[in-house]
Amino acid sequence: MTTLLLIIIYIAFISLGLPDSMLGAAWPTVRADLSLPMAGAGLISMIISCGTIISSILSGKLIQKLGTGKLTSISVFITAMALLGYSFSLSYVWLCLMAIPLGLGAGAVDAALNNFVALHFSARHMSWLHCFWGFGATAGPAIMSVAISHNGSWQKGYLSVAIIQIFLVIILLVSLPLWRLFGEGREESIIAENQSQYVFQLPGIRSALLGFFCYCALEATTGLWGASYLVQTKGVSADVAAGWISVYYLGITIGRLVNGFITAKWSNPALIRCGQFIIGIGAVLLLISNQTYVNLLGLILIGMGCAPIYPSMLHETPARFGKNNSSKLMGVQMAFAYIGTMLVPPAIGVLSSVVGIQFYPIFIMVLLITMFVSSEKINKIVARRA
Repeated sequence: MTTLLLIIIYIAFISLGLPDSMLGAAWPTVRADLSLPMAGAGLISMIISCGTIISSILSGKLIQKLGTGKLTSISVFITAMALLGYSFSLSYVWLCLMAIPLGLGAGAVDAALNNFVALHFSARHMSWLHCFWGFGATAGPAIMSVAISHNGSWQKGYLSVAIIQIFLVIILLVSLPLWRLFGEGREESIIAENQSQYVFQLPGIRSALLGFFCYCALEATTGLWGASYLVQTKGVSADVAAGWISVYYLGITIGRLVNGFITAKWSNPALIRCGQFIIGIGAVLLLISNQTYVNLLGLILIGMGCAPIYPSMLHETPARFGKNNSSKLMGVQMAFAYIGTMLVPPAIGVLSSVVGIQFYPIFIMVLLITMFVSSEKINKIVARRA
């Protein structure tokens, strides 16, 4: 039963990753079809992010009311309907409207599944869970590419993913008894007994939220501005730089796959420190070297360093703040992570236009140091309590 439920959760995370990377892949064709400006994708992305933040914050109460299984089924259904709406879209306004349920559905299922795995499974499964998200995020643009090349239609790409999501909804509905057998009632009673404790009063919570904010800001900033830095500062050609950024994301995915095998011997705090150290080495290499392959190595190291941090921070939530607060906190932490993703990369883009893109590795180091300090502060609080 446990193995079957894990397989379903992994499939759900692949499907969660599928639409996350499709907008960028589809946008050149969407823009040409609908005669839209280049910046039009930014508004759609921000609407999705806002919906994700809202549903993440509300996920604790939703888990309490519905349970993880029902909430996941409903959220994936909402996502499927949004993607189906995209497949029939003929206007920019409709794309923006469909972005609302797409964000709301994605945030709720993300927080619910992360909380369930943090409570009931080992750290290796949390790492592999996010590795499977990477597989989905990699497959999304590939599906869109096939749809555009064979049919010339970006709508068909979204339709394909919508159909995949609908099949997943059917699987989730059939699997609902599995979630109950696994102890959802026990999880919900733990939440109900401790509903009175206000999460923002927990020792170390502000540092935890800052850590999530900085990590996701760092990951997104590296991916968004890495190619521009390589082209403008290191003299790398645009096509090569774009390929190197894909290697950066591949480093995160493979790193999480490998990380799952070493979690049995390393604690979550140790994995977080190790990842931060590797990111630091990668940022330094980008800053000090003009050698082509040293810069590539720097990007790969940043990706590999990112790999264990986010899953380990999520899995450490019950240990840091108690199982009774996990479901309430998981959504809040992820909301702050999404805020970091939404706000910091554009802000660094504006800052880079003023002071120059050559300070890109410095920006990464600032985010890294802030994340490290906040993480160590929480470790001291947990050690003191123990």
